[in-house]
Amino acid sequence: MLRKSDGIYNMTPTDFLKSAQALEGELIENRRWLHAHAETEFDLTETTAFVKERLEEICCEYTDCGKCGISAVIGKPEGKTFLLRADMDALPINEESGLDFSCQQGKMHACGHDMHTAMLLGAAKILKQCENELAGKVKLMFQPAEETLSGAKNMIENGILKNPSVDGAMMLHVMAGFPLKAGTVIIPEAGVGAPAADYFTINVQGKGCHGSTPHLGIDPITAAAHILIALQEFSAREMGVTDEGIITIGSFQGGSAGNVIADTAVLQGTLRAFDDNLRQNMKKRIAEIAESVGNAFRTKACVSFGSGCPTLENNGDLVEFTEKTARDLLGDGLVVNASSFGSENTHKGGSEDFSYITKEVPSVMVALASGEPEKGYKYHQHHPKVSFDESVLKIGSALMAFNAFEWLKENKN
Repeated sequence: MLRKSDGIYNMTPTDFLKSAQALEGELIENRRWLHAHAETEFDLTETTAFVKERLEEICCEYTDCGKCGISAVIGKPEGKTFLLRADMDALPINEESGLDFSCQQGKMHACGHDMHTAMLLGAAKILKQCENELAGKVKLMFQPAEETLSGAKNMIENGILKNPSVDGAMMLHVMAGFPLKAGTVIIPEAGVGAPAADYFTINVQGKGCHGSTPHLGIDPITAAAHILIALQEFSAREMGVTDEGIITIGSFQGGSAGNVIADTAVLQGTLRAFDDNLRQNMKKRIAEIAESVGNAFRTKACVSFGSGCPTLENNGDLVEFTEKTARDLLGDGLVVNASSFGSENTHKGGSEDFSYITKEVPSVMVALASGEPEKGYKYHQHHPKVSFDESVLKIGSALMAFNAFEWLKENKN
């Protein structure tokens, strides 16, 4: 608990760390429950019920926001509003981590969103303890469907940034298998911190027939194979050395029998780009290439784009502010700047639909090293055997709470 003196709280970095340390058992318990009950996309019935119960326990009023999103506000009516965000959804992966609390339903928190949710619940409890001393309001954003890059947009459309209006925002992402001491905070560079992304599907319509008479049909699998190769050539021959983008075809499906020319074939993939203009050109060329190559093989290829997100933009002032508060809280030994790793390491990784928030308000995405390879945490996010060092939960909770507290104090006028 935060300590009182003369009727007021003396808020120091040490107080936040001690408060988070006192919650460690609860943080781990919450995280393990969430992990064992992993749910995906917008289907988060058990997860949202659990989060709401924890908020009710600390007398924190919440509201539903969009499809499965949860919003809550801690603080005073007056002053500015700082948003803290955690994603709640898992991946459709069969878990192979061997953990006692593994999910058994063919789903897995392989990206650490259970860690994020547990840490934000911890930050909420810390902030509720010192609610009277907040120089404004902290809005909590518990978000669904980050993995499909659609949850943040849905919550924005349903008012997460309004009533009260949000003035700044922060998210924290755990990093498994990262070669830094667990609990080390990685402060991003200002500017683009995560690439834009889009999911796409290419449906190739042919004409099915018996495998012994291919001349009577139109083979969509052959056409789809050439579309795949042509898309690789686009990356190799139309993108320059300074273009930071990539196309991945992760699924190729067609046919069900070896002696049948299939009627259709389907390619599914993603594109990522560190520039929004490049993203639009990539989408344009994927459609043109697929349709043209499909025509050359007498098929009809249609491209459809699903969910996606723009580039994530880290606000320079908020980056600088967050680095200062992180060093005040944890000391220089547990805080590093991403620029020290070089662009080959900072300009990589998955996309983040928190990017939609960053386009609306000054925001920052901070990384938290959550398991060293030499200590057994050798798998990275989205691997069925990935695991995370739970000792970082208290650090993440303290950092989010302290950064929000200090930002409101700094921006109270």
